[in-house]
Amino acid sequence: MQSILKSIKLLSDPSRLRMLLLLEREELSVAELQEILSMGQSSISTHLSQMRQAGLVEDRRMGKNVLYRLSDKVENGQAGLIELARKAAVEIPEAAQDFEALRLVLSKRKDKVRAYFDELAGKFGRQYVPGRSWKGLAETLLKLMPPMVIADLGAGEGTFSQLLAQRAARVIAVDNSEKMVEYGSQLAREYGLGNLEYRVGDMEAVPIEDGAVDLAFFSQSLHHALHPGRAVAEAYRILRPGGRIAVLDLLKHHMEEAREMYADHWLGFSEVELVGFLSKAGFTGVQTAVVHREEQAPHFQTLLCVGDKPAA
Repeated sequence: MQSILKSIKLLSDPSRLRMLLLLEREELSVAELQEILSMGQSSISTHLSQMRQAGLVEDRRMGKNVLYRLSDKVENGQAGLIELARKAAVEIPEAAQDFEALRLVLSKRKDKVRAYFDELAGKFGRQYVPGRSWKGLAETLLKLMPPMVIADLGAGEGTFSQLLAQRAARVIAVDNSEKMVEYGSQLAREYGLGNLEYRVGDMEAVPIEDGAVDLAFFSQSLHHALHPGRAVAEAYRILRPGGRIAVLDLLKHHMEEAREMYADHWLGFSEVELVGFLSKAGFTGVQTAVVHREEQAPHFQTLLCVGDKPAA
C-alpha cells in the first residue's frame, strides 16, 4: 500500500504526471523530454530519479543515451494508476500539447536525412575551397526560385525583401514603423528595385487584399507580434489557394533580457506552438526543423516552419 500512496503523491505534481503519460507511449531520453516539456535538464533528471525510485519508471542504456519508459510493474500491476493519471491530465492545459510535441520528436528520430544534411552544412565553408561560399550558394538558390508574389511580413528595413526582389515577380514589404518603410522605400528607389513595394501596416492586420500573394514570409518577426496566431491567420488570408507560408524565428529560449534589448514580445516559439498556429489557421503539410544553432552564448537556435494553403 505504501508504494501506491507514494506513487499517487508523486503524480500530484503536474510535471511528473505529464512525463509519466509520455513515457507510457514511448521510451524517451532526458534531452527529448526537455524538448517536449520545455524544462531544464536538472529538473527533468530530478523528477525521473524520484519516479524511478518509486518504481514508476525504469531506464536502459542504448549507446551513449539513457532511455526512460514506464515500468513494467506499473503496466502489469497498477493499471488503475495510469487510468487515474490520464483523467487527471485533463486538468493540465499543457498536457494536450505534449503528444503533438512527442510526435515531432519521434519524427526527428527517423529523419536521418536531416541529420546528414546538418552534418554536411556544418562542414560547408570549414575548409577553404576556391569559389565556394554561403553567399554563392544563397545567390544560386535565389536565381532558382520561381518568380512569385511575396509578402515579407514584419520586414523592418527590408534586407530580405531586397534580396528576394532580385528574382520575385513582386515583393510587398510590410512593417508597422513608418521610418523603416521610408528608409526601405528609399533604398529600393536607389537600387532600381521597381518590383519592391513597402507598406505601413501591422502583421495582425496586413494591408494586402485576400488571395494576392504566393508566399507569405515571416523572417525573425513573428516573436514581435502581440498575437502570433492572428498574424499567421492574416498570412493565410492574403495567400492564394496553393500558396505557402514560411516562418523563420527563434526556437523558444529563456533569455528574458531579449524583451528589453530587442523589443521581443515572445521568447521564441516551440515547434509545437508554431505547428499549432499554422494548423489552426488552416495550413496543411506543416513541417518544422531547427536549421541553425549559434555557437556562442546564449546559443540561440533558428526554427523554420512551412505549410501550404490548400488549393481550391
